[in-house]
This record gives sequence, C-alpha cells and structure tokens, in this order.
Amino acid sequence: MALIRFSQLSVAVVALSALAAHAAGEMPLTELSVGMYRIEAEAAINQEDRMRGLMQRKSMPQNHGMLFAFTESQRHCMWMKNTLLPLSVAFMDEQGRILNIEDMQPQTENNHCAAGPARFALEMNLGWFKQKGIAPGATINGVARLAGAAR
Repeated sequence: MALIRFSQLSVAVVALSALAAHAAGEMPLTELSVGMYRIEAEAAINQEDRMRGLMQRKSMPQNHGMLFAFTESQRHCMWMKNTLLPLSVAFMDEQGRILNIEDMQPQTENNHCAAGPARFALEMNLGWFKQKGIAPGATINGVARLAGAAR
C-alpha cells in the first residue's frame, strides 16, 4: 500500500515539475540510468515538446539526452527535419526495455521507427549507445515513472 502511494506521489511530483518547467519554456529534466551509466535527459512529455525535440540545437553535452514519453505504446517514428545534431535513438517499451536503436543524420526526413510498440524514445549523441555497449534488450531505468506524465 505504501509503495502504491509512493508511486502515485512520484507521478504527481514529475507532473507538477513538468508543468512548472513547461510554463518557463523549458522541458523538465529527469535522471535515467542503464548499467553503470547515468543519463540526464530532458523529458518531452507533451505533444508540443515532442514535436520540437532537439530541433535547432547545435550541441548536446555527453551523457545528456532527450526522452520522448508517448501517451500510448505504438510503432512511433522519428525524423531529423531542422535537427542539426547527429543522433542515435533507442525505442523502448513500457518498462524501458530497448526494442531497437537507430542512428539518424542531421537535417534529413527519413523515418526511423520502433521495431514494435514503443512507449518511449531516448535520443543521445550519435554512437552513444554503441560506445557504451548498450544494445536492444537492455533496460533504461527511470523511464517507466514518466508513463503517467505523458499527455
């Protein structure tokens, strides 16, 4: 019972901080991890932020990314129109398990799609997943708590 209340409280805190950050014109930050690696990610939890993504950014720090939290699991696709950075994207299921990883080149309109129903996508600098030895089947910890915040 206490775990359920804590879980509900966590979702409420994430949602409130997301609203405050969005009101200030920025996306909320969330901490994720995979294996021994820590990731600081901006959370795109609403349609406007998911549409904007990393467009027009000229750089992104190491171990920093953007997490897209979708309202439902489906075969989501990403593209790189107006995106200046080369990126790798990991599509994940509801629990944060990586389904597939795609490399994406700047300013292209090619579709890069999830291999199956995905609830999340995490964009990192090009090659980040490969450099860290992270492959499909690995779990990104911390994404599942954002499922309730997506809108």
